[in-house]
Amino acid sequence: AEAPPVEPEAEAEAEPQKIIHIKPPIIVRDLATQLGIKNHVLIKELMELNVFANQGQTVEPDVATQICAAHGFVFEMERREKGGGVHKVEQVVVAPPPPVIQKEEELKLRGPIITFMGHVDHGKTSLMDAIRKTRVAAGEAGGITQHIGAYTVEHKGTRITFLDTPGHAAFTAMRARGAHVTDIVVLVVAADDGLMPQTIEAINHAKAAEHVKIMVALNKIDLPGANIDRVKKQLQERELSPEDWGGDTIVVPVSATKGMGIDELLENMSVQAEVLELKSSPTATPRGTVIEAQVESGRGPTATVIVQIGTLKLGDPFICGDYGGKVKSLTDDRGKAIREAGPSTPVKVLGFTGLPQAGDEFLVMESERSAKTLSEERLLAKRADKLSTPQRATLESLLEAADGKKHLRIILKCDAQGSLEALVNALGQIESRKIDLEIVHAGVGPISENDILLASASNAVVIGFNIKVESMAVNVAKREAVQVKLYSIIYELLDQIKESMAEMLDPEHRETVIGHAEVKQVFKLTKGIVAGCLVTDGRIARTARARVLRRRQPVYDGGLSTLRRFQDDVKEVRVGLECGIKLGDFNEYQAGDIIECYQLEQVAQKL
Repeated sequence: AEAPPVEPEAEAEAEPQKIIHIKPPIIVRDLATQLGIKNHVLIKELMELNVFANQGQTVEPDVATQICAAHGFVFEMERREKGGGVHKVEQVVVAPPPPVIQKEEELKLRGPIITFMGHVDHGKTSLMDAIRKTRVAAGEAGGITQHIGAYTVEHKGTRITFLDTPGHAAFTAMRARGAHVTDIVVLVVAADDGLMPQTIEAINHAKAAEHVKIMVALNKIDLPGANIDRVKKQLQERELSPEDWGGDTIVVPVSATKGMGIDELLENMSVQAEVLELKSSPTATPRGTVIEAQVESGRGPTATVIVQIGTLKLGDPFICGDYGGKVKSLTDDRGKAIREAGPSTPVKVLGFTGLPQAGDEFLVMESERSAKTLSEERLLAKRADKLSTPQRATLESLLEAADGKKHLRIILKCDAQGSLEALVNALGQIESRKIDLEIVHAGVGPISENDILLASASNAVVIGFNIKVESMAVNVAKREAVQVKLYSIIYELLDQIKESMAEMLDPEHRETVIGHAEVKQVFKLTKGIVAGCLVTDGRIARTARARVLRRRQPVYDGGLSTLRRFQDDVKEVRVGLECGIKLGDFNEYQAGDIIECYQLEQVAQKL
């Protein structure tokens, strides 16, 4: 099929020139077809020119010109009509919007997704192991062979998915990226210890996430020091009143080591799930969230994805975070390869082009090409974004809430419990009708990475009293652009917060009248109509504003465009002098009108 090796120039002159038209991009396959040679032949010729490309890749126009010349063709790149063809590409690639569910039938119940949180050593891990054991005991071979960061348990027909996230830091890190995966947070509290600082931190993190139900698992009830009522009282103080005390927080006493209460816990989870009516459409375009990602040797970047809508299948092209890809394999939480995964199913996905972040959204696209284009655009945008810094909340610029009230959200960290309580009380006493001060989290100890992530997720400012910032947190604060302020004097801290609350209020405008002038005569000049006036009191200033009063009714209000005395423009005219005044574009002056001149002053509002 290869063209005979005749001297190409001679051949080209003998016959009329053969011309090849290809629109850019020039793909090797298309070029080979146009030249009438096989792909591999063309690839070999390209290699001789030191260009290595497979049949699906593109080559530069100058390379194509050389190849065509060698085969006796003239290569002409088709010019796009100006503006033609450029916009078409743009429309194709946008991330698919969240699907609109037309029919109720489309929605099927899905299993709840559950995250455990709690203090160190209160038995989160052993509780999860105990739950897993119920699964292994149910006659499953081999238990968990693979740690994928999430696993499922069947309980009376309800499939419950557990996220094995390392503590509440990860939970908030995912919230900071806008991922709402968890439906129920199970707070693990040891019955002998009660609520500890990290438990309280976990409660605050869980409360800060909307649409999340909090359940409490009281662990270690088999220990002699266990005091269930004390813990319930502590929960009551944190606004998590237990059900048997007339509240709405489910508290389940369990013992992970003895395996007590595990069934009740699962039972309560499935009941909660029914109450929450968690539904999702298995037929919509699949989307999910990455809960953890790692690079595995021999497999490249892999990620555990929880499918939230739709059914993810093998071979689906997707975009996730900044990277595209195509699902090459799906592995469930037992290490078995599966072909598809429905809503609330955790799967390990292979086929990423780069490592996504936990919390990134995983979207299935129509084609690999659109996924690739979108990925390239996002990486470009990310590069551009790195160069420009994000706008996070600072004490000075804060968000207005929907009710028009502004909110100042702070995260407070102190050196000791005593000063923390004093500060929280003092801050609570700052009175203001126009602005709300909201303490998202208050705790003792240095400012940690978690605090910064929580601030980033809830758009708050971090305030430290008599403490330092951990070295890890400094970098995170820089990266997330969260404002951190440290104080060592309590009054300074309170004054600064009051000041910043006052600064957030928009200044009020007050007007002071500085003079009046009476219109004596109206002149028609080439420039327009000018009022000849006599200043009756005060002064008329060129930079001030003025209004025309006719029979005490204002008919015009605006700035002065001309203020003249005889032929000269002047800055101001004092009482008893005559002048020519023209206001903005107002023309209907009448003799007897009064022109009132006033200044606007900005007055800072008080709290």
